[in-house]
Amino acid sequence: MMDSLLTSTDRRPLAMLVGAALGFGGGLLALLTVVLGPVMAFGAVFGLAVALYVLTSLSGALLVMIAVIALIPFGKVPLGLSPSPTFLDGALGAFLLVYLFQWMTGRRRLLRTVSVTAFALLFAGLVLFAYLMGLRHAPLDLRTLRTVAETVAGLLLIPVLVDAVRDEETLRRAVRAIMLAGAASALVGIVLWALPDPTAEALLNRLGRFEYPTGGVLRYRQDYTSILNERAIGTWIDPNAFGGFLLMAGAVTAPQVFAARPVLRRWVSAALLGLIVIALFLTDSRGSMLSLGAAFVFIAALRYRKLLLIMALAVMLAFFLPFTQRYLDKLEAGFSNQDLETQMRFGEYKDALTLIGRHPVIGVGFSGTPEIDLYLGVANTYLTIASHMGLIGLLAYLLMIGSAYAYSAAHRQALAAAPTLADSWLGLAAGMVGVLAGGMFDHFYFKIDLFQPTMTLEWVLLGLMLAAVRLAAERSLAFATGQPSRRNGEALPEPLKARQPALKRF
Repeated sequence: MMDSLLTSTDRRPLAMLVGAALGFGGGLLALLTVVLGPVMAFGAVFGLAVALYVLTSLSGALLVMIAVIALIPFGKVPLGLSPSPTFLDGALGAFLLVYLFQWMTGRRRLLRTVSVTAFALLFAGLVLFAYLMGLRHAPLDLRTLRTVAETVAGLLLIPVLVDAVRDEETLRRAVRAIMLAGAASALVGIVLWALPDPTAEALLNRLGRFEYPTGGVLRYRQDYTSILNERAIGTWIDPNAFGGFLLMAGAVTAPQVFAARPVLRRWVSAALLGLIVIALFLTDSRGSMLSLGAAFVFIAALRYRKLLLIMALAVMLAFFLPFTQRYLDKLEAGFSNQDLETQMRFGEYKDALTLIGRHPVIGVGFSGTPEIDLYLGVANTYLTIASHMGLIGLLAYLLMIGSAYAYSAAHRQALAAAPTLADSWLGLAAGMVGVLAGGMFDHFYFKIDLFQPTMTLEWVLLGLMLAAVRLAAERSLAFATGQPSRRNGEALPEPLKARQPALKRF
């Protein structure tokens, strides 16, 4: 019937159909505006458009998920449900659903995988096992069940991204999205920090309709002169979690500043990195700043030695600039165990070790502790994992991440032969180095009931990192065998032997 309408010379039936559709859409929009208000009505229409885009493009679903993590990480769909689904739940679920539909419809064939994905699936299985074992001493709670399901779904991103990223342009697009989203989130944090406190508070309170906390949302730190200092939080609620997100985005961005063929122009990459570093400084998160430094050292040690010079100059300036003195004093107080926050953390470490000592194998799960004198909550990712999942879970986590670096080392020559892939891999791997370092100072890389966004981005980085190595290994194999690549109509460059003299250190 539709074909006949489109091919008919009489356009009146088609015009009537279009008019009826426009009238129905306009009436529905007017009804939403009356019932929900103009802002919510616009949000509903915009959300529907985004949902339709996500459900038609796997790459689009990934980009939307990264944008949600960066800009509205804790936002919940205002449906009045308990517990309410988050926007991240919808983006993550849509990405996995579109991926599954591609297999069901035959659009995707020949699963691409690497050995490391087995450790990711093992860790996901242990998360479920620890949760079920924890139900022996705690009742079933829908909120905890949802967060465990979110964690498992996030871990599935690792094998899915290894398979889904089948060409270099898709990888570069994902890296570009992380850089832009990270800089956009940083800019929001800087603007809110610079605004007068009442104005910033009022703007953040508007997020209350998405179940963000309202009233007193700005965060401050008491320094040694008893003056309250605002900390940048962006839309992340917690400044330390905001810092953890920024360090991952900054690590991904840094190699692009020096790359021969960056995903964005070098000056653009430098500007984005500058925004991210400034926002990270304003969070006043010592652990995240030190972790970003560790990521930069990793980048410099493997490829771009000039970054070490830049870091040395920055440290020297920090000793003389007036606005960095308080930051240096805080670092000194933390290392010498002189400030209250560090002392509290050492107390948490002691209590967490007591819990792990009583439940060393599989932990206490995610629903609570069996003894009244124990509690869950320690500012350290590794102790958090061991508390929930025991030493077995901690070992599985370390094996999962460690095997990714071992897999990368095994294909270092393939990465060296593909500089553009190597630059993307270097930023992603540096981001994971930042995660490993940051895990010593905080728990938002594995705190399933509070920090799903940082955890999800962690799994995205790991999946993209493995995908970059797989692409390099496939390209190297094709060069060595002299077989042309016909995937996506992409022609292969010259044979590998012809490029050997031009290989850079990696």
